[in-house]
Amino acid sequence: MTIRIGNAPCSWGVEFANDPRNPPWRQVLRECAEAGYTGIELGPVGYMPEDPVLLAEALDEHGLELIGGVVFRAFHDPAQWDDVLDGAVRTCKALVAHGARHLVLIDSISPRRAPTAGRPDAAEQMDPEEWAAFRDRIAHVARMGTEEYGLTVGIHAHAAGFMDFEPELERLLDEVPEDILKICFDTGHHSYAGFDPVAFMRRHVGRISYMHFKDIDPAVKADVIAKRTGFYEACGQGIFCNLGKGDVDFPAVRQILLDAGYEGWCTVEQDCDPTLDVSPVDDARANREYLRSIGFE
Repeated sequence: MTIRIGNAPCSWGVEFANDPRNPPWRQVLRECAEAGYTGIELGPVGYMPEDPVLLAEALDEHGLELIGGVVFRAFHDPAQWDDVLDGAVRTCKALVAHGARHLVLIDSISPRRAPTAGRPDAAEQMDPEEWAAFRDRIAHVARMGTEEYGLTVGIHAHAAGFMDFEPELERLLDEVPEDILKICFDTGHHSYAGFDPVAFMRRHVGRISYMHFKDIDPAVKADVIAKRTGFYEACGQGIFCNLGKGDVDFPAVRQILLDAGYEGWCTVEQDCDPTLDVSPVDDARANREYLRSIGFE
């Protein structure tokens, strides 16, 4: 069995393709390889070149494999459906061009949900009609990615969106067929949401097709929950910390994956605030060293 460790542009603060604070994409590839990773995600479509020849040459130069890509768009907003589809189609085409496997769907941050990140009891809920339409938009893209492009599609719960808390995720899994929708499981977002990532993995490991490794600083989490701090402010306070420094039990995560015969990629995603004085490559290197120390070669 082989578990491979990758990283993603979001660990360099790249969340949106046109953010002027983004580092150059070639720099991210170079630093990712220098930090000890052999794979990388696409990042927001449009950040890396959509010319497959140009990107393939750069990936080869640094010995990197393209793992997958994320559609981080407003599935919750019917007015944004054309934008969601645009991001999904372009991402699918980019992944297929490079032989990548994983299409990850994330409902983007909503101003209706950002103020209650980490507080499931306080979060606004969709009414039944809104939920059904939301679910169907996710299922539409999942079916497209699976049936039209041959990708493995995973839903990723994310703080401050409408697919955030464990009951929402499990409801979606019950209502969308497993043959078109698997789980891209993010350890840190599950902890931020107030639930136990290890317990969830034990129940659902058979449906997990892809992993995002992220850790949560428990002191920052307790503070932002107590003070009802919004998502963006929590990121600025460093809620996402280096692996092994937070409350996620990564040795237990590893054992669950081993026991289940998991094969494929686990990708480090240390969401960071690009305005902070941090060194993404140093964090990426420290995270890689930590994973080796607990048995992820």
